[in-house]
Amino acid sequence: MKKNILVVLLATLLAATGCANAQKQRKASAASEPEAAAATLPKVYFFKEISSDNLVKIYEALGREAKGKVAVKLSTGEPGGHNFLQPSLIKALVQKVNGTIVECNTAYGGGRADTKSHLKASADHGFTAIAPVVIMDAEGEAELPVEGGKHLKFDIVGKDFLNYDFTIILSHFKGHAMGGFGGAIKNMSIGIASSNGKAWIHSAGKTRVPAEAWKNLPEQDDFLESMAEAAKAVADHCGDRILYISVANNLSVDCDCDASPEEPRMGDIGILASLDPVALDRACTDLVRSSEDPGKVHLIERIDSRHGMHTLDHAEALGMGSQKYELVTLD
Repeated sequence: MKKNILVVLLATLLAATGCANAQKQRKASAASEPEAAAATLPKVYFFKEISSDNLVKIYEALGREAKGKVAVKLSTGEPGGHNFLQPSLIKALVQKVNGTIVECNTAYGGGRADTKSHLKASADHGFTAIAPVVIMDAEGEAELPVEGGKHLKFDIVGKDFLNYDFTIILSHFKGHAMGGFGGAIKNMSIGIASSNGKAWIHSAGKTRVPAEAWKNLPEQDDFLESMAEAAKAVADHCGDRILYISVANNLSVDCDCDASPEEPRMGDIGILASLDPVALDRACTDLVRSSEDPGKVHLIERIDSRHGMHTLDHAEALGMGSQKYELVTLD
């Protein structure tokens, strides 16, 4: 009898110990879940101070070296405009990676609609003084497949884009008359698209003829989704041979493609960088919204009135990146 009682007590003790250990393991697992989730979030690096040195430092913080023949995609600015990233700011970074500044001709006319005029604008704005400038659709275009697109089955890019080993998407974050805001996704979609490719995106795949695009404008969300789809084609083409840096300064509601942009009504935010373009664009818009600057209402109105955040929703749905991120402040 005593032996049976001892056996029962021992079994009970072992069971209790097992339950306690299991509870501890569950608690430890639950506690580690937020840490594990944070570890998997894309990092967005951030400098409040905008300087040439910090632009280089934030590139280095990404831990992905630009190797081989490097394309630096930025906007050299429409003649008459003045908010574009200044050559003095970007010079150290572009020269560090031995980069070539790349652009494609516009689809709306203006002072950059043909290669000769575009190169002149680049020279007038000081870009040819710091690095070679190449208009990628000067000698034709190429198609990149779009995986999972609703509107586009392919993207049309400047032919010369295929000749680069690595791409830096160096964007001036600001407002945009059609997209609500211009950041990494806009820069890598419409920016790398040839003149015909720009028409293709703006018309959501209806036409590749620039003169016809403005007569075939789609529903707003279809245009925004087409931008995301074109960006995905570029991202897929590059794989891990691409990175993204955005400078949030001169925060006009208008883009650098505007010859007479509205003056900025809020102060500069800083430099941001990521290996995830969706996270980067989301972080830029989040910092605008969380700013204490009362002038932010104008840029927020521009973003929201164009349903601009839908671009990121679609890009995320396509698997381009995440709107959840970890912000890492470097200063």
